[in-house]
This record gives sequence, C-alpha cells and structure tokens, in this order.
Amino acid sequence: MVNPKGITASLYVTCIVDQLYPQVGVSVVNVLRKLGVHVEFPVDQSCCGQPLFNSGYVSQARELALRVIESFKDSEYIVVPSGSCAAMFREFYPGLFESDPKLHKLAQDFSKKVYEFSEFLVEVLNVNQVKSSSDGLHTFHTSCHMLRELGVKNQPLSLLEGVQGIQTVDLPHRDVCCGFGGTFSVKYPHISEAMLSDKVDNVLSTSCDILVSCDMSCLMNIGGALTRNKSEIKVKHLAEILDEESS
Repeated sequence: MVNPKGITASLYVTCIVDQLYPQVGVSVVNVLRKLGVHVEFPVDQSCCGQPLFNSGYVSQARELALRVIESFKDSEYIVVPSGSCAAMFREFYPGLFESDPKLHKLAQDFSKKVYEFSEFLVEVLNVNQVKSSSDGLHTFHTSCHMLRELGVKNQPLSLLEGVQGIQTVDLPHRDVCCGFGGTFSVKYPHISEAMLSDKVDNVLSTSCDILVSCDMSCLMNIGGALTRNKSEIKVKHLAEILDEESS
C-alpha cells in the first residue's frame, strides 16, 4: 500500500520493548511500512522518565525529558507502542517545564506529535483494517494509561476486529487495572497481587487462546501470572497480531 500522504513517523520503542520484547518493535515497524509510512528511529532516545517522575524524582525526570525532546525534535509524528509512555509524553511533559516558558513551549510542541500506535493508525492514517490474519480465540485487555489518560478506547478494538479470520471474545472488566502500574506493584505488592489475580481469573474465564493488549508492561504482568498458573494462553501486542499473515 502506498502512503498517499507521504507520512514519516519516528518510533519511540519504550524500555520494556527494547530490552525484553524487541519483536514488538519489529512488528510496529513492519505494520507501519506495510501502510506506506516511512519509519525513522532516533538512536539516542532514552527512557521517558515515568518511573522517576512517579517516584518523586522530578528533576531527574526533567533531565530525561529534555533528552527525549531533543532526540525527536525533527520528527513529524512520534509513534509509541505503549499507552503508558505516550501518556507521559503527552500529558505530563509540558507540566515538567511550566516554570520555563521556552522549555514549556518545546514540551508542548513535542507532546502534540505523540500518538499511541493504534491511535496513529486510526486517527492519522485513517486505517481501520490492516492486511493481516490470525487464528484462535482472542480477547483484549485495555491498559489504564491508554484509556484514562489518552482517551484511546475503540481504536485498537476496531483494528483487532478487522483482522482476517480472527475470533474475539469480550474480556470481563477489560478496562480494570491488571495491578502492575510500574512502581505501584513494588510499593503495594499485596494489592497488586490481588488485582492481578482478578484479572487472570477474568482472562481464564474467556477460554481464549491469545490475550492482546497495547502495553507490554500489562502483558508482562498478566502473562507471568498465566504461566505460573500453568495456562497455555499466549500474550501478544496488537502490533504482532497486525503483523501476522497466512502463508
């Protein structure tokens, strides 16, 4: 498919994808290229600073934010395969620099270029169906940051439903937190474990083959619990599903 708009997008790959799930980053690039998008990858990008920010280390988070903003200063669009990091960029970066008008403007300009992966496909590319196919019964978990901070809800669901041959089932309470929340799971482990247990019970109740989400942090948390429960349910990022095609 040729991109009629000649759009160029920069990929912000996220720490978890970069370090633990690089195949997700590859799938994001493959899907964007399939849709005719020219993909750039600033090699000096770093952590978005959210763990520091959420832990109260605001000055250190500000230093990382400046590095990210500098890395993507020439980007037309910034695509993020995570509602969590995208929300940090769009909702919290400008607030880090409210006391400095010049840097505040830079952060605002940066934040306006940021899109979560499924949001970019639907809202910028006007795509609701990607040439892809997948077998098995799928269910979808909506991550907190993507829904509550970015307001992204139906975009990933429409893309998932557009996959050829796919079967889907609704996940009970799919928009309830899985209990990870980054540092939340470390600070409040017992609450986190209880929330995760409820989430796993709901996933198991669907009898699905594959749990899909747009945040690998959620999938890492839920997938680990499924493995400990001896479940054969696989977890996949939406980009991996959209990257699949039958031979």
